[in-house]
Amino acid sequence: MPDTSRAAAVQFAAFLLALATTLGALFIGEVMGQMPCTLCWYQRIAMFPLVPILGVAIWRGESGKAYALPLVLAGLAIAGWHSGLYAGLIPEGISPCTQDSPSCSDRMQMSVLGFPIPYLSLAAFAAISLCLTTTKGPRP
Repeated sequence: MPDTSRAAAVQFAAFLLALATTLGALFIGEVMGQMPCTLCWYQRIAMFPLVPILGVAIWRGESGKAYALPLVLAGLAIAGWHSGLYAGLIPEGISPCTQDSPSCSDRMQMSVLGFPIPYLSLAAFAAISLCLTTTKGPRP
């Protein structure tokens, strides 16, 4: 596979990951009725814009890294923090979640089909980050 088609395929994979994650988050909130915690909201703020950013970049034949990567890295940091709270590695006392919103460590609220939502988010941001950083330079 030539380098340009590989770069395009990897970029399209990043777009599909962002789209699937966005649709999954909307499904969890709107269909399953699970209210997101504060950290989940912050991660959504970083994930949702990736769909149009990467989609427009693909449409225009550009890489979109300059716009997407800062959001991905911010989301990755927040998802890492959230995963640490969920795993008990970070004390819950310094969690931004309040009594009025779901807890970041609530095992029943924070899982889908047995998979913890913070870990799923971390995996999605890490995979998109890998997709965006494995190819060199902009697509021609």
